[in-house]
Amino acid sequence: MANIFSIAQSGLAAAQAGIATTGHNIANQATPGYNRQQVIQASMDGQNLGGIGFIGNGVQVQTIQRIYNEFLGAQAVSGTATASQLSTYYAQINKVNNMIADPTAGLAPVLDSFFAGVQDLVANPGQVASRQSMLSGAQTMAARFQSLDAQFRSMQDGVNSEIEGAVTSINSYAQQIAKLNEAILKAGSTGQPPNDLLDQRDYIVGELAKQVKVTVSKQDNGYTVSIGNGQTLVIGNQAMQLAAVQSPTDANRLEVSYTSASGTSSIISESALAGGNLGGLFTYRSETLDQIQNSLGRIAIGLASTFNAQHRLGQDQNGELGGDFFNVGQPLVSGSTANNGDAEISATITNVDALTTNDYRLTFNGTDYRVTRLPDNTVVYADPAFPGEIDGVTFSLATGTDMDAGDEFLIRPTASGAQDFKVLISDVKDIAAAVPVRTTAPTTNTGTGSISAGVINADFDAATAAALPTTLTYDSAAGTFSGFPAGMDVTVTVNGTPTVYPAGTPVPFTEGATISFGGVEVQIDGAPANGDTFTISNNTNGDGDNRNMLALGELQTKNALQGGTASYNSAYAQLVSFVGNKTGEMKASSDAEATLLKQILDAQQSQSGVNLDEEATNLLRYQQAYQASGKVMQAASDMFDVLISLR
Repeated sequence: MANIFSIAQSGLAAAQAGIATTGHNIANQATPGYNRQQVIQASMDGQNLGGIGFIGNGVQVQTIQRIYNEFLGAQAVSGTATASQLSTYYAQINKVNNMIADPTAGLAPVLDSFFAGVQDLVANPGQVASRQSMLSGAQTMAARFQSLDAQFRSMQDGVNSEIEGAVTSINSYAQQIAKLNEAILKAGSTGQPPNDLLDQRDYIVGELAKQVKVTVSKQDNGYTVSIGNGQTLVIGNQAMQLAAVQSPTDANRLEVSYTSASGTSSIISESALAGGNLGGLFTYRSETLDQIQNSLGRIAIGLASTFNAQHRLGQDQNGELGGDFFNVGQPLVSGSTANNGDAEISATITNVDALTTNDYRLTFNGTDYRVTRLPDNTVVYADPAFPGEIDGVTFSLATGTDMDAGDEFLIRPTASGAQDFKVLISDVKDIAAAVPVRTTAPTTNTGTGSISAGVINADFDAATAAALPTTLTYDSAAGTFSGFPAGMDVTVTVNGTPTVYPAGTPVPFTEGATISFGGVEVQIDGAPANGDTFTISNNTNGDGDNRNMLALGELQTKNALQGGTASYNSAYAQLVSFVGNKTGEMKASSDAEATLLKQILDAQQSQSGVNLDEEATNLLRYQQAYQASGKVMQAASDMFDVLISLR
């Protein structure tokens, strides 16, 4: 009789455990990270009653099992890190795309407006209103360059803030995992799994994966979690700490520092922190935001340099040679705060055409100087001799200073180009619309020869101006011109081939050839007659002269940038196209990875998620089992009453 009571009691206990577990599943159906649980039960060993065989002793609950697929769980963690990185990257670059692609807020409208002012000045070189309009357009363009750069710098600050937030979250999750490791270890001493604590730990690992790529390994003392190139973030009940710290070579840039269990701190390379929100921020900053800012700076530097070069070949209303119209930004050089040497490094742009949008790291290992191109970390120079010109930038080491082994410098050639783009002219009279030389041919010439208006190049100086006017006389018998200024060599360029004639030497005449001396360039066409003369003199009244302004206006469509492959507008269009294409690429990648992650999570939920219909069925089944076990106990009680009554 006691055996029947015991069997019924075990059935009641098993059914009660099933009802409680089912109720727990139903209650946590919407709990993030919860995995459904089920009762695992087994029959008790039977009792041998001799000739009639073994009689069962009921049921026992072995454990409450968590339905969790470790393979799918690992896939979900990995997929979460990748999807989070791409999502962050896309969200960030989309802001840039919306800004620079705006037809009213970008650079293209002000470029067109500025050159419209240049063309107006071509038509009216002596009018103050046209000069003021051109100067105002230049100031508006400079303001737009500075405004765009300021927005990029604001985005850099935003990235810094988000890095700080990501690091704070990572540290918080690491501490929670460490505490859960300890709690699970204590709770597991009973021999039964603490399912809800295990769910919480796996959920926190998943949240951590949203911030950074993680690697998890099971140890006797719990999860060991690593990030980056294997830096241990959590081991047992101990959590390491990350910190957002100022970059040693760039005060405006935050990096991530890792503090080990021994208390030693070191900066983790950005490339080592792939995956998650943090990886997305670093990749976006180095591969896109830096490149965009540098690209805009390169356009500003190229525009200022080429415009200045032509403007210096002109003459202003004061009769002076033109000066620099725009300020040209210079490379930023910053040494690491950890440097031990006294080196003073400078960098100068010496070839605008060769400029790239890359930054560079200069280091010294005790033997070789090395220049590494960023962000792809490609070594472009390694030699015991200090580097000279690289990609249009000349590096200089101040005399008497030295780099120690391990010292490093960050060189950003074009980063400040847009920020430093300014108009240097404030007086409209300083606009050099004219050319400082002019030519004339007397009406007494009998041939058909004609001379061009004349231009100057960078070799023109005060000595040449002092040597003018000069009159060239044609000798038909010798086919030569004479009368060039004393002491000046003459260069004749025919079909791109120059020939130099020493000072005082008669110069052979070739129709249409470019004749240059002392920075003055002219062409003589037609057929001059013997004794025909042509005079080259200083321009004494440039108010109505628009020749240099014509040359400045031609720069709008001329491929003056990137080694003669791009105009100002096309260079900016390339920047807009790069951002647009990259944005489209990141959106497609982000959407694809989000879909893949959803498939993984759906597969995981199909096994581990709570199905309310299934749980309702289980609840009914356990209720019936409980009632049936109660009936068994009631039958045993009735049987016992019968036995008592027989006495």
